[in-house]
Amino acid sequence: MKKLKSLLIILLVLTISVVSQTTESKLYPADDDKEFDNGSNILFPKLNKQIIDDLELLGKLWGFLKYHHPEVGKGNYNWDNELFRILPSYLKAKNNKQRDKIVLDWINKYGEIPVCKTCKETPSDAYIKPDLSWVEKSNMNNDLKKKIFEIYSNRHQGVHYYIGMQPAGNPEFLNENLYSNMFFPDTGFRLLALYKYWNMIHYFFPYKYQTDKNWDDVLKEYIPMFILAKDRLEYELAAIQIIGDVNDTHANFWGGRKMIDSIRGNNYASFSVKFIEKKLVVTDYYNPELKEESELEIGDIITHINRKIVGLIVDSLKKYYPASNESAMLRDISMDMLRSVNNSVNIRYITSEQEKQKELPLYHRDSLNFYMYYKTDETENSYKLLDENIGYVTLATIKYEDMPVIKEIFKDTKGIIIDIRNYPSVFTPFTLAPFFVSDFTPFVTFTNGNVNNPGEFTFTPPSRVPKPSETYKGKLVILVNEITQSSAEYQSMAFKAGEKTTIIGSQTAGADGNVSTILLPGGLRTMISGIGVYYPDGTQTQRIGIVPDIEVKPTIEGIRAGRDEVLEKAIEWIKNEEIKK
Repeated sequence: MKKLKSLLIILLVLTISVVSQTTESKLYPADDDKEFDNGSNILFPKLNKQIIDDLELLGKLWGFLKYHHPEVGKGNYNWDNELFRILPSYLKAKNNKQRDKIVLDWINKYGEIPVCKTCKETPSDAYIKPDLSWVEKSNMNNDLKKKIFEIYSNRHQGVHYYIGMQPAGNPEFLNENLYSNMFFPDTGFRLLALYKYWNMIHYFFPYKYQTDKNWDDVLKEYIPMFILAKDRLEYELAAIQIIGDVNDTHANFWGGRKMIDSIRGNNYASFSVKFIEKKLVVTDYYNPELKEESELEIGDIITHINRKIVGLIVDSLKKYYPASNESAMLRDISMDMLRSVNNSVNIRYITSEQEKQKELPLYHRDSLNFYMYYKTDETENSYKLLDENIGYVTLATIKYEDMPVIKEIFKDTKGIIIDIRNYPSVFTPFTLAPFFVSDFTPFVTFTNGNVNNPGEFTFTPPSRVPKPSETYKGKLVILVNEITQSSAEYQSMAFKAGEKTTIIGSQTAGADGNVSTILLPGGLRTMISGIGVYYPDGTQTQRIGIVPDIEVKPTIEGIRAGRDEVLEKAIEWIKNEEIKK
């Protein structure tokens, strides 16, 4: 999926260029604090349950103050460095009483909390409300708890040094230092990375309530992994696992995955594979001229790689492939199953009902006509007329100038099939989608976070497909699968609003909503889906994806025969509906 990857990289670069700018280009006292830029110099004692519990509490306190304390919000303090200033004394506390006094003195150091005259109560109809249950559940003394609630009631309002909202309503994490000069960040900075990420998710991830794990428990789980990481690889592996725990296909390593990629290698088989009927199946050759050397046929089933059963390999890899659902996870894992630093892998496979074994040659990615997930032909039109007077459109290569032509030449067809088993090249909800409705039609609603009340998410009014000048009379079929992600899912929702729309295919990637970039020490870059995306009735799309009206998946038999069974089903459905008329 080369186009999807390039679009994500462009989006990432644009987002980082925004994030790298300080709020309104103004200089703040926090900008001048460079004391720990080259290392935290924090010495940690041997971990035990008490220390881990105390570090969990400190992480939640640190994050709460980062996003709520007025002096931090004003940019008067470099909050990364303030962590390193409190940690030495905090780690020496002999009991809870000493610990709480150290924390209370730390908070009081930043001055009195002025009464907030503009702070608003959380709306009773907020979809997600701020979660401060960790305060009551903690073993902090009453004075410290009272102080935290005082800060919450008089929290920072307005422009914030560390957090903003982009025009679409997704969070913009500001003034976050990548510390890219640190190839392997020291223990203090690794703990800082964990604290940063956990709190960003806790306060500003719209789907925190949908994670498999209770996010409140995750911080404690990862403290030993981040602190005890022995090298860069272990640090990256710890990071990619916690990223995976947000269960968001947008949340992956988009930069800084140096050691993981070096281990995975850049050599690939000459063909692509996918999981079909729960088996690893050869689906296409990147370079057909290499078929004679590789020997495998389209539809062959690979059962073992380097003498390991494929299913067991998948089970061992799942925690390192962040995704909203298993369909997207297997999509991503399949790309790396025949990837290596070596020039070959040993495989066992089934072809023509015979089991064979061979040393499969691998080739550097740059020498292959490699593509991610799907391939496109830019020389072909994005639209064509199929047999039985049915129109076909692929969003992979559609252009804005194609849309008037599509409407004109397909207006009298029995049906139109729009293929979104790809990443759309342009945005169609307000241009092509209106062709399939007769009036203004709601198709999506969002939840947005609130900088002035971190952790609050409220619904926006629904967005609508515009009223058209002309409405298509035939049937509309939308094709989707696990490749349908993000903008592709959003655009599927717009077409779903059509009065005669049927969705055919299989579960989509389940990651919708504008992305927000997260930067972590050591040059790590990741993302999250930054706004909640729902159908107008509140039905969720995250993780679930776009649910097909008719589920159709490719079969091994169909792959061997070179058939597109999903497209075939769409054509059959339109023909049958025409007969019923």
